[in-house]
Amino acid sequence: MPRKLQKGYFVRGQFVAEGSELDLQLKAEQKGAEISRSDLKRESTERQKLGEELCELRRSLLETLGLPDRLVDAMEEAQSIHHFEGRRRHLQYVGKLMRTLSEQAVDAIRATLASRHSASAEDTQLLHRAESWRDALLADDAALTRWMEQYPESDTQQLRALIRQTHKDHTPTRTETSQGLAPRHGRAYRELFQLIRSTLGQGATGGEAPANPENSADD
Repeated sequence: MPRKLQKGYFVRGQFVAEGSELDLQLKAEQKGAEISRSDLKRESTERQKLGEELCELRRSLLETLGLPDRLVDAMEEAQSIHHFEGRRRHLQYVGKLMRTLSEQAVDAIRATLASRHSASAEDTQLLHRAESWRDALLADDAALTRWMEQYPESDTQQLRALIRQTHKDHTPTRTETSQGLAPRHGRAYRELFQLIRSTLGQGATGGEAPANPENSADD
């Protein structure tokens, strides 16, 4: 009866039987190497994306990060490249330079970008609150009372004048009504929004937006 061949493979001239202790050890080492390569690829991809984000910043801000001049020059140059393929290749070059930075430098970049993202989120929230208050003040006379309770430093007369003028500007003409056209908002509408946003932005973070506002974008 022929002898059953044992399954296995050779490593540097040594036969390794499948399921043996050496086989398990080699497979564990190989898996570890694959994980390391995945980590390196993930880190490389992150640095590429960080570099692309930095390309949107002003040079003065880039220089505060202590980046190499060659990298700062490359990031500034990226802002003037609009051809898709040319920009793609240039951003790859930026990513290549990013991979030469120390981990401390990358940490500083992450912190800077995180701070900018946070500020952007706060600006967006302020914008939405201003829109909500504008819509409420135009829709309900009682909203002005609620506004003055939260922001007593506001100029009541100016607010009333802008609200009245906005309603006047927003009244459709006969032609607009007959043609089913929506009237355009006038200057008072925009000035009202700017006044509200300015007041909300002066440290009045404790104030609440009016309940059940009708959200709309500023014209």
